Amino acid sequence: MTAEVPIYDIVGVGFGPSNLALAIALAEHNAGAGEPVTAHFLERQPRFGWHRGMLIDTATMQVSFLKDLVTMRNPTSEFSFLNYLHAAGRLVDFINHKNLFPLRVEFHDYFEWAAAKVDDVVSYGTEVVAVKPVYDGAEVAYFDVEASDGSVLRARNLVVGTGLRPQLPEGVTAGPRIWHNSELLFRVDALRDADPKRFVVVGAGQSAAEVAALLHDEFPRAEVCAVFARYGYSPADDSSFANRIFDPDAVDQFYRAGEPVKDRLMRYHGATNYSAVDIDLIDELYRRVYREKVLGVERLRLFNVSRPAEVTDAGAVTVESLTTGERTVLAADAVVYATGYRPADPTPLLGELAPGCLRDEAGRLRIERDYRITTDFPLRGGIYLQGGTEHTHGITSSLLSNTAVRVGEILQSVVDRRVVAEPVGEYAVSGR
Repeated sequence: MTAEVPIYDIVGVGFGPSNLALAIALAEHNAGAGEPVTAHFLERQPRFGWHRGMLIDTATMQVSFLKDLVTMRNPTSEFSFLNYLHAAGRLVDFINHKNLFPLRVEFHDYFEWAAAKVDDVVSYGTEVVAVKPVYDGAEVAYFDVEASDGSVLRARNLVVGTGLRPQLPEGVTAGPRIWHNSELLFRVDALRDADPKRFVVVGAGQSAAEVAALLHDEFPRAEVCAVFARYGYSPADDSSFANRIFDPDAVDQFYRAGEPVKDRLMRYHGATNYSAVDIDLIDELYRRVYREKVLGVERLRLFNVSRPAEVTDAGAVTVESLTTGERTVLAADAVVYATGYRPADPTPLLGELAPGCLRDEAGRLRIERDYRITTDFPLRGGIYLQGGTEHTHGITSSLLSNTAVRVGEILQSVVDRRVVAEPVGEYAVSGR
């Protein structure tokens, strides 16, 4: 039985902030005088969502509101955060707030507001299950993107934006008492009636500090034990000169640099993003620790220069001092790992095309400057990555700082590289 398969210039896998920004760039491009670019996005979540488990109502963004979905690419865009504030009736209030860093829940609301404006190009609740090549001779001319609802979309280009995956240390398995901080708010609601006595929080970054603070607030009868290898939480380097590593020009410089230089740059400027905490939060946690020492009731305990040597499914944590080797066993109602995220490997989704995606000496995907995967087979379009390109494009690979500029570069690459093809709206006939 034959079926019609819609052909798009771009099919996007995932619809987080990066592909949302691309959908907006497409809408603005298509509103102009040039030839339109057709696109559709598939997102497995039932609605737009971005780190919902960490939308703590007191947490602020660590990036300026000017680095929203559009402003760095198009300052006049109607999809800007400032236009969102105007629509919400809070523009004057925000200006009077004199702050570059909105609440995280507010920025998420901005994302949802923007996503609603382009919801005609996204199918929610639909997961991509396979990508299969469509050949024209020896050349891959299209990709057939198979979805969990049984539908098939034919794409000239793929843009993979599947986000990051929560990362647990090797040997640690998630369970009822052991979980990643990405589940924080969902788990906290379930624990409210359980009267927990102790939490153990593993990690030294912003998320770890936020988790410790929230648990300390929400459970006044519980002890919160923070375990990390450092002497204390280290402040994020958000100084003006250091922040130049997030500039669009820095991507070009990083991409052209040799591996030794790239390694040094990541080491020099890791404190702008990794295992770094806002100084205001550090000061607040220190105030709590000191106040409790004065009062003689210490609920917030810091196990610094330490590591969790053993963790059982029942929540027993053996904390080992890295200097003395002394061990302390803590019986915890929950062990929360704030141990970061890792990029999702896009190649398993590509099926038979995966072996043809070239890798460097370290086994990492080779990526072109325009974010296309380098392949050893002839490819009419491109497979573009939004994320997972830190080794080639620098620290902004998975961050919001350069999202607006990156999607503009991807869209321009698609426009520049496309060939005369089927008229807009044409369908292919599949024998599926």
